[in-house]
Amino acid sequence: MAEPLAIDFDWLQDHPLPIHPDDTDKNSRGHVLAVGGSRTVPGGLRLTGEAALRAGAGKLRFATIASLALPLGITVPEAGMVALPEDDDGEIDRAAVETILASMTRCDALVVGPAMTSEAAAAALVEGVLGRPQAGTGVVIDAAGIAGTANARTQIERHGGRVVLTPNGGELARLLDVPAADIERDPRSAVRKAVDRTGAVVVVKGPNTLVATPSGDLLAYSGGGIGMATGGSGDVLAGVLAGLLARGLAPLEAAGWAIWLHGEAGRRLTERLGPIGYLARELLPLIPALMRARH
Repeated sequence: MAEPLAIDFDWLQDHPLPIHPDDTDKNSRGHVLAVGGSRTVPGGLRLTGEAALRAGAGKLRFATIASLALPLGITVPEAGMVALPEDDDGEIDRAAVETILASMTRCDALVVGPAMTSEAAAAALVEGVLGRPQAGTGVVIDAAGIAGTANARTQIERHGGRVVLTPNGGELARLLDVPAADIERDPRSAVRKAVDRTGAVVVVKGPNTLVATPSGDLLAYSGGGIGMATGGSGDVLAGVLAGLLARGLAPLEAAGWAIWLHGEAGRRLTERLGPIGYLARELLPLIPALMRARH
């Protein structure tokens, strides 16, 4: 297997961020729909949505359980809200699929799965979304939603290369139905198997984060530090990725930039605060300046 291409300064220069003219309005910068949240993790979706805005998306809408919609909307006043039916376990009910699909007609990027704790509930939403592609909409599937892609290659391929999965090592092991030790031993082979199984662009999060595509691209980023292994960090990455997709970047470029911005924000916090103990939400304010530094 070929050596991965490093996500470094040269790669960023070769794959620049979109440049928006001075007369750009919020609609031209893209609209993100963030679907997720649960009674067990009521705040995680906020990280994803705010990350999308910090990455430059012009508009944000949350779709979450009805009991969470109002407090989340007050916490993030920049976002619109879609209240979804809630099952007895405090997860988004599968009956919400039609409402989500209707909201997708007005978005440029969808992210589904953050802050859901039931793989079965998230998989039902993912299967419904993948079954009806929306022209031009990028799709990020994160966390519990990864489970819904195990047998969805045909549906994913109908999205024209616009689906990105963001599993951690444990989620990837469950997707491939292999021991976690197999992922740790040979992460490059694992990410390639995930691409072959799903037909999606796959980002495997970890100390050495990898991105692989169906066309054979393989990127790697080593950075950020041990402090990135904290609750909510993955929710931030998913949101940055969705924001960049909404702005018009292709999935590979959006993934590469999201990984670099996320990791470099962690590196700066490590320098400022120490190697561990900072919070995932502290990554968010650093994203705009990092984009400016490498624009």
